[in-house]
Amino acid sequence: MTAHLLIGPVLRRVTGTRATIWVETTAPATVRVKAGSGAGGVATTFTAYGHHYALVVVEGLPENASTPYEVLLEDRPVWPAPESPYPPSVIRTTDHRETDVRLIFGSCREATPKATGRSLPPDALDAYSRRLMAAPDDPDRRPDLIVLLGDQVYADETSEKVRKFLRRRRRAGHPGPDDQVVSFDEYTKLYLESWRDPEIRWLLSTVPSVMIFDDHEIIDDWNTSESWRDDMAATPWWTERIAAGLASYWVYQHLGNLGPDELAADPLYQKVLNSDDATDLLHDFGRAVDDGGRGYQWSYALELGRTRLVMLDNRCNRVVTPGRREMLPATEWNWFLDQAHGDYDHLVVGSSLPWLMPPAIHHLEAWNERTADSPNPKVSARAEKLRRAFDLEHWAAFGRSFDAMGELFRRLGEGEGGPRVGAGPAYAAPASISVLSGDVHHSYVARVDFGTPVTTPVHQLTCSPVHNQVPAFMRPLMRFSWSRAAAKGTRGLARSAGVPQPAWTWRREAGPYFGNAVSTLRLAGRTATVCVEGTTKDGDLFEVAAVDLSHDGS
Repeated sequence: MTAHLLIGPVLRRVTGTRATIWVETTAPATVRVKAGSGAGGVATTFTAYGHHYALVVVEGLPENASTPYEVLLEDRPVWPAPESPYPPSVIRTTDHRETDVRLIFGSCREATPKATGRSLPPDALDAYSRRLMAAPDDPDRRPDLIVLLGDQVYADETSEKVRKFLRRRRRAGHPGPDDQVVSFDEYTKLYLESWRDPEIRWLLSTVPSVMIFDDHEIIDDWNTSESWRDDMAATPWWTERIAAGLASYWVYQHLGNLGPDELAADPLYQKVLNSDDATDLLHDFGRAVDDGGRGYQWSYALELGRTRLVMLDNRCNRVVTPGRREMLPATEWNWFLDQAHGDYDHLVVGSSLPWLMPPAIHHLEAWNERTADSPNPKVSARAEKLRRAFDLEHWAAFGRSFDAMGELFRRLGEGEGGPRVGAGPAYAAPASISVLSGDVHHSYVARVDFGTPVTTPVHQLTCSPVHNQVPAFMRPLMRFSWSRAAAKGTRGLARSAGVPQPAWTWRREAGPYFGNAVSTLRLAGRTATVCVEGTTKDGDLFEVAAVDLSHDGS
């Protein structure tokens, strides 16, 4: 069977003069990438669940250059298509120590204009792609990295096209809901629908990208609490869903987060490459990770010159035991501490869930966590019911982790950036600390006030959704949640349950904005700025807010 290019190419990591390019093909094949004169790479596809994938490591790229590339299957060119109206796909290598760093970020992207019966406003990432196509070599427009912060696909809120496919599957005897995916093969339809969008396909082929999941890659409110996990374990199709969801995320998203050296050191990837069929291997992997029988770290870190980006798993590895909830388990938190300490100018933390929420919602979630731990079973049961009904499961509902994150940033901002343990060099306070988040379907910028002489500005930068929407009736409530009156009322509620006042405050500097949006974080020397852009009815971008993140906050 002749292999064709089904999805991709997706340009993932560019590290020095090497890059990784991910593809899905219709049949087993040898995938070759040629870039300029002499640079390239080759890989044989691996097979899982009847699908075929390759991650090609491209080597020998010229330094500080944009190099067009092509993809070949069995030495037959398949990308770019001869009739393509789009600019050439390129791999750009950059010495980021000498240049600005531009990250674009956002979350929550429904694949089609109509999903679950709703008509959605224009897609912000589509709009960004079209603007870049108009001037692909403009250094003031081209980002260095796309940071996607969760809900890249929606397993539980599918389009009409996918639901038709699912209904046929259910009639044929495949178990599961008519409107939600369950199996790996069903998950592949989500990525096919999302990543073959022409503008998105071109954008992902020419700008490097990193990703992290949120709940909708698996199911809404994934790992909200211990009782949630117990209830889902009793659902007949859940075991297959979680195994397929984690396996498909590993194949489609996580593999590309790893640089060439990390790929070579990843034992699961090496086993997959050496397997004739990785179906059972990946299925067992997904089951074991969810059961806690096999640890796997989804969090990862990378550097762009003097900027360090650390992406955190806010979902899979949570500790949900009442009384000792943590957003990251101890081993992963210690890894994060190691990554946060070091010699860099800017620390950027990717967290699918905002660390800083509107103050009223923060206090409500903190109150809920405390009452859920009540020794009175009736009180704790009511609190658990509220937690699950109103999605009270952000950082504030994992209070130990919320406090630890703030204390870490305070110490770093005061210049305590040396090694955590033992002797070694001491590092200057970073120029900025930014937490990039999504999830909450509105965009805002908030700044922390530690009440002490912290040198480093610390900001929460939330951009959501890329392509979704908040019901109109909820918008006034969410705006109100930023008000002093709302914060005062819910703070009183939290105090009544014995929740101490947070050791720092935060204030909104931009937003809330409720339309589809994409944001750009620009880091230049010791300065940092963020620009939030929304979409017009015609699908163009316009500036919603621009904030200097380097000011002293006075």
